[in-house]
Amino acid sequence: MVLRSENKANKKKKKWVKILISVFIVLFLAVGAYAFSVYNSLSNAVETMHAPIDREKSDKRTEDVALEEAQPFSILLLGVDQRENDSGRSDSIIVLTVNPQQNSVKMVSIPRDTRTEIVGKGIQDKINHAFAFGGVEMSIATVENFLDIPIDYYIQINMEGFKDIVDAVGGVTVQNTLDFTYEGTHFKEGTLTLSGAEALKYSRMRYEDPQGDFGRQARQRQIIQGVINEGASLSSLTNYGDIFKALGNNVKTSLTFSQMVTIQSKYKSASKSIEQIQLEGQGGKINGVYYFNVSEEKRTQTQQLLKAHLGI
Repeated sequence: MVLRSENKANKKKKKWVKILISVFIVLFLAVGAYAFSVYNSLSNAVETMHAPIDREKSDKRTEDVALEEAQPFSILLLGVDQRENDSGRSDSIIVLTVNPQQNSVKMVSIPRDTRTEIVGKGIQDKINHAFAFGGVEMSIATVENFLDIPIDYYIQINMEGFKDIVDAVGGVTVQNTLDFTYEGTHFKEGTLTLSGAEALKYSRMRYEDPQGDFGRQARQRQIIQGVINEGASLSSLTNYGDIFKALGNNVKTSLTFSQMVTIQSKYKSASKSIEQIQLEGQGGKINGVYYFNVSEEKRTQTQQLLKAHLGI
């Protein structure tokens, strides 16, 4: 009688073990299917974003950067204000040099009004006009000439459509240091949570800012950092489809999906130390047009700093 009861109990235990195993298998498959869906959506988004330029490598390099070997590289970030029926101008120009051996990133913001040679046009003009004249290729060539370093990759963000990216991650939180009103929206000092439309206005204002273009660049970096923070949060996982769609519609880059994966795995430690470098110069008018002028001494100092960081 006791033996029969034990057999019955063992059968019940086995039944529950089978049920638990079945539940875990279902959960594993569900998570696996979700992970595959995320991976597939990201891969498709990056494929849409991928826009290579017509050159194999920078003219300032003798051979390509070997990302698999974790060699230092540079990337040009272009925040382009491109509206309907307009070729656009690069309102935000940021150069990053990444060195995994030093676990550091150097970030140089180039003011949009900086006067320099526009490579391919043979004229002295505002550096942001290079994009209007010749798109990404002319912007890269002009920045390379200005800083005398290779630009290995680029990322172009359409600032007009950037509001879609902000909305896709559920808005961004910023610390505003300047009380101002722009295009009918008031931005008070302190912690602000901004929608996409508000973030776009917040990042565009410069004339009321005592720092002018430098202040606007700082706010643009705030918005981009806010998007990164929100995009990395767990709450964004359920909304990944909208996020990837917004990225695909508003971001162009020469980086491939496999290169992004390699950078994430080989260069992650470099993001621990990000040094922001501000180009020093003076503003003034030439023939009635305002320019930001960087002295040769200051430009040479910046060039040497970036070259050392790139190991060239």
